[in-house]
Amino acid sequence: MSPAEQFPGSQLPVLAELLSVAEVSALFRVSKMTIYRLVQSGELKHVRIGNSYRILGASVHARLSRIT
Repeated sequence: MSPAEQFPGSQLPVLAELLSVAEVSALFRVSKMTIYRLVQSGELKHVRIGNSYRILGASVHARLSRIT
């Protein structure tokens, strides 16, 4: 049984929209350092969880739409 089936109506879809720096760097085909710079400059909206960053999927989609 998947987590979505176990917890209907929960906020799981929101969690699916949090991407790691490595995932975003693979999508953009740039280094992780470039993604960290975009996060620090405020161009990519993010949340900090412990010592790691998670980038909001909506921010990634917005950035990709500006590029193409």
